[in-house]
Amino acid sequence: MARKQKRKQSGIVYSTNPDFSYNTEDQSQQETLPPGEQKLRVWRESKGGGKRVTVVRDFVGSDDDLKDLGKQLKSHCGVGGSTKDGEILVQGDQRDKVVAYLLKKGYAAKPAGG
Repeated sequence: MARKQKRKQSGIVYSTNPDFSYNTEDQSQQETLPPGEQKLRVWRESKGGGKRVTVVRDFVGSDDDLKDLGKQLKSHCGVGGSTKDGEILVQGDQRDKVVAYLLKKGYAAKPAGG
C-alpha cells in the first residue's frame, strides 16, 4: 500500500530505467510560529445538516501543535471538535469564546465571516 501512495504522489506509474527510484522527499514539518506572530482567523460556519461550527484558520506550524491548540480550545469551550486540513473545528457557535481564549494566550486572532 505504501508503494501505491508513493506512485500517486509522484505521478509516475512505471519506469524502464533500472536505476530509477521514487522521489520520496519527506515534507518537513513547518516550524511553529510563536503565538504573538500567529494571525488566526475565527469563522462561524454551518456544516452538514445546518449545524454550527467554529473554524480557526491560518495557523502556521506543525500538525502536533495544531492538535494541541485544538484540544485546548475544545476543553476551554467544553465541546467536541476536530483538527483537519490545517483547521481547528469546534462544535457549536463558540466564536466569541475562542477569540477571547486565543487573545488571552497571546495569539493575534480576530473574528471573520459568517
